Amino acid sequence: MSSSTSTSALPSGLAVLTTFPDVLFIPEIIFGGLVWILVASSKVLVPMLQGWVMFVSVFCFVMSISLLCLYFCGAHGGGGSCWVTLDAICHSTAALFYLSAAVLEAYVTYSLGLSSILLAQEYRENIAAVVFAFVATLLYVIHKVFSLLRWKSS
Repeated sequence: MSSSTSTSALPSGLAVLTTFPDVLFIPEIIFGGLVWILVASSKVLVPMLQGWVMFVSVFCFVMSISLLCLYFCGAHGGGGSCWVTLDAICHSTAALFYLSAAVLEAYVTYSLGLSSILLAQEYRENIAAVVFAFVATLLYVIHKVFSLLRWKSS
């Protein structure tokens, strides 16, 4: 396999930014951060549901930054089996969490839009959070699939 596709070893250093699926760390961090910012700046009318969305966005943001930094430093020592497994578990968990958070945020936004509790600006912020949450979900699902393929081949 070429260096631009998924291999059984995890990349180190700047190779993280040139190998697939690890290059997806950057858009995952960007879109996850946007979800975090938009939900944090919106009016919280359903604290339990939007609290879960905040937890997921912060958790996945920190997890992605941590893994990216560990891969940059080469802390995995060339991609042992436990690191490949950890990568697959982290991205599988993030994909599941983000799917649940995106659906809950969409439900909250839809419900609040029907009741006309939110102002137009707040409603648009919630819609943007829903869109970015689904984009982050898609990115994490793609990363999960290729991480599981890498795990299977290791």
